[in-house]
Amino acid sequence: MKKYGKSLLAFGLAMVLIGSTTACSMKKGSNGENDTAQGKEQIMFVLDWTPNTNHTGVYVAQEKGYFEEAGLDVKIVQPPEDGAEALIATGKAQFGVSFQDTLAPTYATDSPLPITAVAAIIQHNTSGILSRKGEGIDVPKGMENHKYATWDGMIETAMIQNVVEEDGGDYSKVEMIPSTVTDEYSALQSKQVDCLWVYYAWAGMATKIKGLETDYFAFKDINPVFDYYTPVIIGNDIYLEEHEDTAKAFLQAVKKGYEYAMENPEDAAKILVKQVPELDEEIAIASQQWLADQYQAEAKYWGYIDADRWNAFYEWVSKEGLVEGTIPNNIGFTNKYLTE
Repeated sequence: MKKYGKSLLAFGLAMVLIGSTTACSMKKGSNGENDTAQGKEQIMFVLDWTPNTNHTGVYVAQEKGYFEEAGLDVKIVQPPEDGAEALIATGKAQFGVSFQDTLAPTYATDSPLPITAVAAIIQHNTSGILSRKGEGIDVPKGMENHKYATWDGMIETAMIQNVVEEDGGDYSKVEMIPSTVTDEYSALQSKQVDCLWVYYAWAGMATKIKGLETDYFAFKDINPVFDYYTPVIIGNDIYLEEHEDTAKAFLQAVKKGYEYAMENPEDAAKILVKQVPELDEEIAIASQQWLADQYQAEAKYWGYIDADRWNAFYEWVSKEGLVEGTIPNNIGFTNKYLTE
């Protein structure tokens, strides 16, 4: 569900573009039209990947009229090849979906991209390693002598090494093969791979519904530092500063959408499938039911980002030398635009 390991080149190119495009893009949309149309403020929201239950609250807000009630005309679009970050950084979109780990390179510089995480879609990291049941990969050490499909990202592989070694395993014995996986069930069932990094809400439910028994362990259960924020909603800094009231209205409407999904997971899943009919409804409902308790968890309200957890992950990234430079504390996120 996540296109991991985006190239640092995308961030560099975005930085080059920012100076020439951001100012005008905040005043006009990508087609040159004014921000307002028929009395509504226009907002483009860029997904991180194909639509799935991570995004349900946004689709609910659209279907239930929460955006319209806030005076907003929101367009939900899928991302370009280089991801939502570049589109938002250059001002061609106002909001979108990203991940704390994906954002790390841009904050380890004197000139970070003008993008800020403004809401946590899911309160805890629900990703981990999925494998066929009974093959010993229910713990990280079990990855030894098994095929793991990797994107070959620096943070990704460092996390795999960390959890394997924390469990007493030998990381050099993990067989890293380039990932070409588009469907987790097929990849595991055919034994193309032995284990995969997945977001359990979708891949875990999909394999279960399709009849494949699996084992799973979550990264956050092995090392608390890996309980970072993934995914998050990000916004363009200039837009946030110049349109604070609109940003708050947008995020409150999104929050209302996720609260509806928490309280009515089956109906929310059906709303998602109505908007995205290519999704499997049975998987969407199961995924939504699993996520209902994960969106907010124990946080004081949906979207809240805990500074200690945010900083702890970036401290680890900096310490391990996974980015060029050091990521300062309290950079890249804010709770300013959401309330209880």
